[in-house]
Amino acid sequence: MLELLKKLCALNGVSGDENDVADFIIGEIGSDGVVVQRDNLGNVLVFKKGERTPNKKIMFAAHMDEVGFVVTDITKEGFLRFAPVGGISPSAVFGRGVVFKNNIVGVIGGKPVHLLDGDEKSKQPKIGDLLIDIGAADKREAEKYVQRGDNCYFTGEFTEFGNNRIGAKAIDDRLGCAIMLDMLRSDLKYDCSFAFTVREEVGCRGAGAAVFNLEPDICAVLEATTALDTPGVPESDAVCRLGMGTVVSYMDKGAVYDRELYNIAFETAEENNLKCQTKTKIIGGNDASAIHKSFGGVRTVALSCPCRYLHTSFCVIDKGDFSEMRVLAEKLSEKAAL
Repeated sequence: MLELLKKLCALNGVSGDENDVADFIIGEIGSDGVVVQRDNLGNVLVFKKGERTPNKKIMFAAHMDEVGFVVTDITKEGFLRFAPVGGISPSAVFGRGVVFKNNIVGVIGGKPVHLLDGDEKSKQPKIGDLLIDIGAADKREAEKYVQRGDNCYFTGEFTEFGNNRIGAKAIDDRLGCAIMLDMLRSDLKYDCSFAFTVREEVGCRGAGAAVFNLEPDICAVLEATTALDTPGVPESDAVCRLGMGTVVSYMDKGAVYDRELYNIAFETAEENNLKCQTKTKIIGGNDASAIHKSFGGVRTVALSCPCRYLHTSFCVIDKGDFSEMRVLAEKLSEKAAL
């Protein structure tokens, strides 16, 4: 599953431009016992026949898109003005490398620190003050390679390091996609549907459409979630911790989760000797915000992998959390199907 995650993270696909990711996923699914379709928004929707038909229709969901950037203008000097696609902190982008789909590379820069005056030194830079440098001599040369509306992406090579850690760009949410692909490759006890969704990072816009197509009773959203277990952060603000297992949320900024499914998730983890934790703060959100209130309403649970440095060029997760989340997802679906 690690090799699958590596391949997925290497792909580029910001919100609204997920085609490369979708094509890869469709190519990896195969045709044995599955039905695959793409809806009008670009969601990849899959049904896989299991050994039995469940009493309740089960859907898993993970989004294909990642955060990135879109070019908004080109200066006369050949620098690119840009806007974020998704929630990206300006502090996470200064000096970072980016790449366009035509393999043009660039770096995000701004006013040098030694030239900052007064309050500028203590203030976080604004996106509007930063520019992408692709090495062009002027606007005419830059326009040979890049146009307004073009997307670009963080560079961040997949790296295994330290004590059981993985770092890469786009782990949010290619890890959820990797888990669902691995499940599709296995023999399932119950029929399941899988929604590889689009445009999550700009308002969970694909997930609602997926529900209308698949009509589930129950959905498990597979995600990455913010872990702040780093030096200088009070324990109460850590939210969740790497190495402590799958995060099962009771509530976030977009959804109040089904209490019965929340309890079943922890029971299932204990029965299978899997580590499991919840959040210490009500923050974030995911496709559940759209899923739970779509169609006639869907009972929803979120299983998340704790992730440091979310929405940056080098997200970090724990291998054990990743592999245990895969097990919990399938075991939970078997209990929820009854």
